Amino acid sequence: MRYVMLPEPWEETEADLAAAGHERVEDLEKADFLLYTGYWDAFPELPDNIRFVQTAFAGLDALVRNGQLDPKVRWANAAGWYADSVAESTLGLLLGVLHEHKLATRAGSFDVVPTIQARSRYLFHEMTVVILGAGGIGERLIEMLAPFHVHVIAVNTSGRDVPGAHETVALADAAGAWGRVDVLVNLLPLTDATRGVVDADLLAALKAGCIVVNTGRGGTVDTDALVAALASGHLGGAGLDVTDPEPLPEDHPLWAMDNVLITPHSANTLPNMHRVTGPRTLENIAAFEAGERMPTEVDVAAQY
Repeated sequence: MRYVMLPEPWEETEADLAAAGHERVEDLEKADFLLYTGYWDAFPELPDNIRFVQTAFAGLDALVRNGQLDPKVRWANAAGWYADSVAESTLGLLLGVLHEHKLATRAGSFDVVPTIQARSRYLFHEMTVVILGAGGIGERLIEMLAPFHVHVIAVNTSGRDVPGAHETVALADAAGAWGRVDVLVNLLPLTDATRGVVDADLLAALKAGCIVVNTGRGGTVDTDALVAALASGHLGGAGLDVTDPEPLPEDHPLWAMDNVLITPHSANTLPNMHRVTGPRTLENIAAFEAGERMPTEVDVAAQY
């Protein structure tokens, strides 16, 4: 198949596709599909000859907001492509918050040892972890959490069983779980249905001292409510790779909190994307050419 890669080609990805017999062209009018790796504000208008769009990102919320998620075109995203890196980054944020790494780093001396000893907690102390939005990344995180012997509750839209989870509940039925939670990991995509779903009521229902980790999408969390729950002491801390707004203003109160770790939407990195995008795109091409549903094909109505 012929494809255009925008906004610019990735050498490693182009080599992977060329080795399988696919040709990169410069003109969208001459391409069968678009492989898009850039910012959504530069997304092009699609000519009628484009049969499907492959993106190198999981979230398509910006296209939805801009009215560009054309239902006449088949779409494939990068859902699950970066499960290893995002799950590892999620675990890193969680451990950093539990072990008071920010407080220790800021202190600049050992005078902070008594405070750290009093506040540090450990996953292997029979903690209950809820994974909100337990798809491919969630399943990989469950595998990484297994050595800590935590109790995992997976929450997803359908309530379908999630491998490795001790319990699985549908989001609509999850209210009874919040009061049992030591750690809430949010991996939700941003859709009309998930925007602001982690709100003041949900945060208030969490067990006192709960840690919140968000490596999903910033807009799924009510940031003001999160700040209030942290400031009141109801939450024990937070690890955030994504925020709303993003990036956070320099004077935002989250930056100043000793029990909040923030990374700059870097749970997955560009070199890892270069490594993964070619092989995974080839899987989708093969399914498309066989007349099958692509492994990461997007349900346009559901927006993910």
